Amino acid sequence: MNIIFMGPPGAGKGTQSDFIIEKYQIPHIATGDMFRAAIKNETKLGLEAKSYMDAGKLVPDEVTINIVKERLLEDDTKNGFIFDGFPRTIVQAQALDKMLKELNRDIDVVINIDVPFDVLLKRLSGRRICKVCGTSYHLEFNPPQVAGICDKCGGELYTRSDDNEESARVRLETYTNETKPLIEYYLNRGLLNEVNGLQAVDKVFIDINNIIEGIK
Repeated sequence: MNIIFMGPPGAGKGTQSDFIIEKYQIPHIATGDMFRAAIKNETKLGLEAKSYMDAGKLVPDEVTINIVKERLLEDDTKNGFIFDGFPRTIVQAQALDKMLKELNRDIDVVINIDVPFDVLLKRLSGRRICKVCGTSYHLEFNPPQVAGICDKCGGELYTRSDDNEESARVRLETYTNETKPLIEYYLNRGLLNEVNGLQAVDKVFIDINNIIEGIK
């Protein structure tokens, strides 16, 4: 099952990805993780991406697409994958379509987790991330069992520098302007499924799982 998770920052994509990974045993592919792995392994594309990142510039679509392709050639993606945070633009989506066609693969479903703007601001400002394993928590909606400690690995939780209201507002506006047009793109292809992200975390997962099971 090849899945794209869509939704603005704070919609819960990371949390739901964890549930899908555990049930279906497919990898979670996020652009940031791919960049870090490619840079750590000092691949040609990783070093190219690093040169842009070190200069404070966005990594060009062409480099991003090639790193994605490099990732999809790894063995753990044979039974499927979840894209989170990619594609971000129509250009990236079209390039992804072309690349998957070359690999004789396709996207099975696009799931958009829909949450109102004002709720997202509240969610982002209360988010905490594990320094060790990257698991996301929220002080109100999904708190850890022990304050400041990750339930999974015992790592320290921290607040991202961009998880304040001013930064969150900018991130959400950027998403609306640049990424939201993808909703129409995948809707026109008959791949888009909407999920109400205001529900309890477990209910959101039930809805997502029902969509996936209906396609398998």
